[in-house]
Amino acid sequence: MNNTKTFSNILYIDDEIHNLNSFRASFRRIYNVFTAISADEGKNILDKNEIHVIITDQRMPETTGVEFLESIIPFYPDPPRILLTGYADMDAVIAAINKGSIYKYIQKPWNEEELQQIIDGALEIYALKKSKKELTEKLIEMNEQMEFLLRQNLLS
Repeated sequence: MNNTKTFSNILYIDDEIHNLNSFRASFRRIYNVFTAISADEGKNILDKNEIHVIITDQRMPETTGVEFLESIIPFYPDPPRILLTGYADMDAVIAAINKGSIYKYIQKPWNEEELQQIIDGALEIYALKKSKKELTEKLIEMNEQMEFLLRQNLLS
């Protein structure tokens, strides 16, 4: 997946504009970066774009990162989710793992190199999920074709 990183869409949601700007400045040459200042704006981006990794801040005014991630699972189950927070809130970590299907939990301020490694790992997971889904669909189609041919042979 490393050679396709620049085609990877990363969504980062944070209510602090300087964090969004810092993230974009750090990663815009490596990934296709989308940023949102609210959960609603993040949801709009998800509705209009194929996002491969979702990163969100935990503490935001209208909703927590965990609540947002939990709310989008039925609609966007495939992108790995990363939770960022400036607070050592163990309840948030536990809720994130249990409710939001979190891939990783990272404390702010992030280490750019470490965050890039985590994003790359998440992209590999996304690619594997996508490949698995495609292979499963092909297998189902081939099984249906084989059943059809078997029925035809039994009837002749």
